[in-house]
This record gives sequence, C-alpha cells and structure tokens, in this order.
Amino acid sequence: HLPSMRTPTAMIVGLVLCPCGLLLTLTATLAPNWRQVSHIPNQPIDLILEQGIWDMCQEQQSTHNRLCGQADELGYFEQVPVSVAQGLMPTSLVLNLLGLVVAALGVRCWRKEPRHLLAGVAGLVLFLSGLLSLMPASWYTHELWALPAPAGSTLVVGYSLVLSYLGSCLEILGGLALTLSFHHCCKER
Repeated sequence: HLPSMRTPTAMIVGLVLCPCGLLLTLTATLAPNWRQVSHIPNQPIDLILEQGIWDMCQEQQSTHNRLCGQADELGYFEQVPVSVAQGLMPTSLVLNLLGLVVAALGVRCWRKEPRHLLAGVAGLVLFLSGLLSLMPASWYTHELWALPAPAGSTLVVGYSLVLSYLGSCLEILGGLALTLSFHHCCKER
C-alpha cells in the first residue's frame, strides 16, 4: 500500500496555472497594446499607434522613439468595450488574488489533509476571475475593427489582447482543476 500524496495533482495544477494567469492578465491590463494602428495617412510610414485600455502610445519603428499619453482625439476611451475592459480587468485581478489566498488556505501543504471544500470554493472564484477577464477581451476582439481609428489606417491585434486570452484560459483551467476538490467533499459525506 502506497502512502497517499498530501496534495492532490488537481490542486497543484490549479496552484500553478492561476498565478501564471494572474501575471498574464496583469500585464494585459497595464500594457497599452490591445490594438495596433499602422499606415496612418499623413504620418511617417513606420509610425505605430498602440492602444490599450488606459493609455495610447506611438512609436516610430526606425528610431524606436516611443511617446505615451497620446491625446484621444477620436473618442477611443469612451467606447463601451474599452470602458467595460477598464472595469472588468481590475475586478478579475482582485478576484484572482482573493481566489489564490483562499486556495492557499485550502490546499495548505503543511497540514496532513487539504481542506477540499475551501479549495473547491477557491476554484470557483478563480474560474469566475478567468471569465471576467475573458469577457472584455472577447468583446474588444469582436469590436476591434469598429472602434474609432484614423481613416485608411491598418488595424491589428496587440500583444496585450493575446496575453489577456492566455491569462483568462489559464485561470479558467486552474479554477476548474481546483473545483475538482468538491469531489472529495462528496466522497467524505
């Protein structure tokens, strides 16, 4: 008879994926690159405008001169998908931190047995956190080409949007892994 592992694999998976998701979501929230606008008429050919949910930067590729805090002349920040992202992304981050604290209390490797109910609740909170960051990223992607941009310019997805998707998926998967702890609660009853 083999000794039982202290921490179930699903809990370890959850505790690895969710902090990674947190870092990616944090970067996506803060970095001003949800969308890149290039080939802007009457501007240097190598000028790229990077639009985030809090800031706008322009960079000239040949000189790597980067200026942030650009004026929002087209009302980009007033758009609903941007405003929703400004609300939901920080909310997701706070929920993720809360979920990780609860998960740490539930998994607690220094105890003989993990607290399965607590770990399961943490999983639900982390799953919700992932959904809250996935929603604005999805909506923004759907509206990417409809959001205001200089006429005739080229629009592409920025790295922050990609990081937001990756972070959300890691949080959702990590949260689901932790919710498997509820299975143990049912077995104990």
